[in-house]
Amino acid sequence: MGFDQYHEPAGELSAETRTFARMIASLTEEAEAIGWYEQRMALERDPQAKAIMANAQGEEFKHYGMDLEFLIRRTPNWRIALQTILFTEGDIVESGEEAEEAENR
Repeated sequence: MGFDQYHEPAGELSAETRTFARMIASLTEEAEAIGWYEQRMALERDPQAKAIMANAQGEEFKHYGMDLEFLIRRTPNWRIALQTILFTEGDIVESGEEAEEAENR
């Protein structure tokens, strides 16, 4: 990935916004790596190789979680929305709609 991650002139963006963009890029990269490992493990026949890949995927997932938490701490509305959706039972779409309502309160 090059340095073209900004959609506005980088020099006009605050340091905070540039950090936010970097963390979004990192979150995306971690999600992609998780998906790549999932595909590799689906085809891998060697149990030891598959175990190593599963371990690596777990590391990527932890990195994804850390990136997400970093962003949530700086974007309070995200926490409101995600608390309404994540780790809950029931219909995910309905939870999403409830999250939207919670954000607007």
